[in-house]
Amino acid sequence: MPSSRLHELTARLDAINEFDREPVSEDRIQPSSSFAGLYAGEHVAGTEFVIGPLFVAHGVAAVDLFAGLLLGNLLAVCSWAFLCAPIAVRTRLNLYWKLRKITGPGLLVAYNLVNALMFCFLAGAMISVAATAVGIPFDMTMPHLDDRYPNSVGWVVTVLACGAVVTAFAVLGFERIARFSKIASPWMLLVFVACAVAVLPRLGVESPGDFWHVAETVIWTGVPLDGQSKFTFWHVLFFAWFCNMAMHIGMADMTILRYAKTWKAGFHSAFGMYLGHFIAWIASGILVALALQTNGEVAPGPIAYLGAGVAGLAAVVIAGWTTANPTIYRAGLALQTVTPGWKRWKVTAFVGAVTTVAALFPALMMKLLDFVALYGLLLMPMGAVIFADFWLLPRLGLAEDWAERRGLAFHWPAAIAWIGTLAACWALNAAWGLEIFFLGLPGWFIAVALYVGLSRLHQGAAPRPA
Repeated sequence: MPSSRLHELTARLDAINEFDREPVSEDRIQPSSSFAGLYAGEHVAGTEFVIGPLFVAHGVAAVDLFAGLLLGNLLAVCSWAFLCAPIAVRTRLNLYWKLRKITGPGLLVAYNLVNALMFCFLAGAMISVAATAVGIPFDMTMPHLDDRYPNSVGWVVTVLACGAVVTAFAVLGFERIARFSKIASPWMLLVFVACAVAVLPRLGVESPGDFWHVAETVIWTGVPLDGQSKFTFWHVLFFAWFCNMAMHIGMADMTILRYAKTWKAGFHSAFGMYLGHFIAWIASGILVALALQTNGEVAPGPIAYLGAGVAGLAAVVIAGWTTANPTIYRAGLALQTVTPGWKRWKVTAFVGAVTTVAALFPALMMKLLDFVALYGLLLMPMGAVIFADFWLLPRLGLAEDWAERRGLAFHWPAAIAWIGTLAACWALNAAWGLEIFFLGLPGWFIAVALYVGLSRLHQGAAPRPA
């Protein structure tokens, strides 16, 4: 590329303003349709081709699946609408800059590195999902449930190509991501449904009245595959609620919802929860039930191809992209506060490169249930800190944004709340065997209690700032 063209491209990318360190201006507020499309695109997406089949593999019974998804997704929508969205629209700040005011830049560096790394791994899993579809025409060897490392040169080349495209979209910023999701999400949902409906007769469904019998006896039988643990109603409910724990009670979606006109935009997460985490999980479960009977494949590309041919492959590719795009965008903003001398697009490009390397390891995709639960748990305590700092401290006569007011580089009450909560969750797991899916709820209350109590001690011992 000629030097003049390169300088021109760099200048145009530098001019993209994503309000990294300041509130979103009124002229950039987005209509509600942006959030409906964004949530639908992000959650009718690549993860659904993995999570739905994993419920089948873990032997969830049909009644437990449907009931757990109905209630768990409702709790997730309420968490976005009542916990995350109000703070986002009142501050107009992204998660990272709001947290900097509370914790100070020193603690924020540690949090953002963990945050960005977790987002890179999640986006990497979605690039892997897209690669399973892109590789089918080239007869690429597909990863299996127990695979951890790259299994072929074809897999490596395909993942690198998919990662480059996803990173390019993420570099272009929020508005283009939302526009892409609005275009893609309605079509993807139709493909999900069409795939599932197309294979139902091959599973024994000849009329609508046959569905529930087949669901109980053929698809969600309540019997896990060899080597897989047994999941119950409670596993489904808590996973549906907390699979996006980092986004809602962890406050990561402040980064997205700060563009909303009102807090009610949080309810638009229902487009993602009930189209993606209900319909799409059920549809992909139906697909994998047939795949297990025919060729034993569990990778997203082959099971979608089984149901809808080339259209199914295209849906998997786009589904992977629409999840990876906003996830890389969030990770880029997380590192932006750590590398203030870099432009956002350069940080995002770097994040995209790390994500693509992570995507080479199919274990991220095949162990997605455990990974999603872990990354949400790691990031959740700081969301509880933001909630307590914004809503509770002023009502208790304490000052919010203490690190900014005092010029602190490191706010120890927030640090102890974060580390202490994770230690308490580890103790709950070690002492009572409480699985990782169930630790988020008690962990959130522990984090709030720790932060409020320690803030009272800390602020009570310090002179009040002017």
